[in-house]
Amino acid sequence: MKTLHANSLGFAAAIVAAAGMLIMGILGNLGMYQNAVAMMEQWHMFFSPSLGGIIGGMLEAAVISFVILYAFALVYNWLITKK
Repeated sequence: MKTLHANSLGFAAAIVAAAGMLIMGILGNLGMYQNAVAMMEQWHMFFSPSLGGIIGGMLEAAVISFVILYAFALVYNWLITKK
């Protein structure tokens, strides 16, 4: 079995999460997906439809995604090498 490269997986997740938050913020400011934007405001501490809120939400989503998928890759690699 192959191992996962933890940094690559973490950075890829961070980029996808930040891009998703940016898209959600832009579409929210255009008046689309208002219910989804309201949910994002409830779930994420720093997200709001303002410019600062979008950037804060992007940073929050990137950090959380990086940490979770980095830890997942470490646990995965540890489990597959423990045959």
